[in-house]
Amino acid sequence: MFIFAISSFIAATSCENETPSEKKSDAKKTKPKKVEPSYEYGINLDEFEIYRDTVRKGDFFGNIMDRNGILPAKVFQITQQIPDSIFDFKRVNIGRPYAIFRSKDSLAQPAYFVYEKTPVHYAVISLGDSIYGIKDEKPVSIKRKTTSGVISSSLSNAIDEAGIHYLMTHKFSDIYQWSVDFFKLQKGDQFKIIYTEKFINDTVFVGVDQIEAAILKHRDREFYAFNFLVDSINNRYDYFDEKAHTLRSFFLKAPIQYSRISSYYSPRRLHPVTKQWKSHKGTDYAAPTGTPIWSTADGVVTHSGYTAANGNYVKVKHTNKYSTQYLHMSKRAAKVGQYVKQGEVIGYVGQTGLATGPHVCYRFWVNGEQVDPYKQDLPSAEPMDEEIVPIYMDFIAPIKDELDAIEFITLIET
Repeated sequence: MFIFAISSFIAATSCENETPSEKKSDAKKTKPKKVEPSYEYGINLDEFEIYRDTVRKGDFFGNIMDRNGILPAKVFQITQQIPDSIFDFKRVNIGRPYAIFRSKDSLAQPAYFVYEKTPVHYAVISLGDSIYGIKDEKPVSIKRKTTSGVISSSLSNAIDEAGIHYLMTHKFSDIYQWSVDFFKLQKGDQFKIIYTEKFINDTVFVGVDQIEAAILKHRDREFYAFNFLVDSINNRYDYFDEKAHTLRSFFLKAPIQYSRISSYYSPRRLHPVTKQWKSHKGTDYAAPTGTPIWSTADGVVTHSGYTAANGNYVKVKHTNKYSTQYLHMSKRAAKVGQYVKQGEVIGYVGQTGLATGPHVCYRFWVNGEQVDPYKQDLPSAEPMDEEIVPIYMDFIAPIKDELDAIEFITLIET
C-alpha cells in the first residue's frame, strides 16, 4: 500500500509539473508538415520527369517529337488541332529552350511539350489523349532604378559604363530624337535616368521596361523628360519637359538610328565619285547596309524608284510646304501613294547609285527649294491639353525632386 501510494504521488506530481505549453509543443512536433507542390508553366513538377534542351540546327517540331517517341500520325493530329496563334509549328528557332514532361511510371510517356518563344512568353502543348495548347507568360517583376552617366566617346559607351543594358541606348535616344542631335553629342555631356527593368523570379533580367524620367545635359542646357499618360482610353504615354512642353517635333532629327554624319549639306563639295566640285544638297548618314531608314514625319510617298545617280530612293510629301527624300537605299519598303507615319520604315541603307559606301543621303525641301534641315525653324507636334497641365505638374513634382537629387557624373581628366 505504501509503495503504491508513493508511486501514485510521483506520477501525479510529474503530470502537474508539465505545463500546457509543453503539451502543445509536443503536439506540434508530431504533426506532419504539409509540403506544397512546385509548379512551372502551370504544371505540377512533382508528377513528372522533365527533360530540358534547346532547339538545335536542323530541328523542327516533327523531329523533336520523333526523338521523344511521338509518332508522325500523332504529330500531324497535334499540328492540325492547335492554331498558329497558340504555337507556330513552322517557327521553331535555334537556341530557344524547350522541355518535355514525362510520366513518372515505367512507360515514361510524354505528356507535355513546352516551348519558350522568349524568356517571358511560352506555349504548352498537351501530348496526351486530350490534345490542346495554351500560351502564357512567366510572372515578371519590375524593379525601379536610378543612374547617371557622362559621354566620353558615345552614348552607347556611356550607357555601358553606367552598367545599364544596351537596349537603354535606343530608348534614351528615342525620347530625345526630336530635340537633340545625337550626331553632335559632345564629350562631357551628362545624363541622369530613372528607369525600370523586368525580371523573372526577381533575379533573371529580361529587358528594360521604360524610362520614367530623364535629364540630358547637352551644351550646358538641361533637357528634362517625363513619361506621362496622356490618353487613358488608348493607354497612350508621351514624354514632356518640366514646363509641360512636348518633346516631339513635327520632324525627327535624323532618318536612321544615330550613327555618324559623313557629309553635311554644302553649297560646294568635291563629289567623292565624279571628283567634280558641286553643291551637296543633302546630309549623308553613314550606317551599315540594311540599317532601317524611316520617314522623319507623316506624309504620302510621291516617288519610289531608281535612278543612276540616286540609286533606290523614296520621296515623301508631308505638307504643301515640306517634303523629304532618301537616297542610295539597298531596298525600298514604300510604294507611291502610300501614307507613312513618322518613324515608319520606308527602306534600308545601301550604296546604290553614285555612292562610295553604305549611307543614306537625306534631302529636305521647303516650298520646293532644297535646304539644310538643321537650319530650319521646324514646327512642333501637338501640345498637351491645357486642362491636363495642372495634373501633369503635380504628377512630375516628386519625380523631378528625385531626379534633381541624383548627382551628375563628371569626366575625370587623365
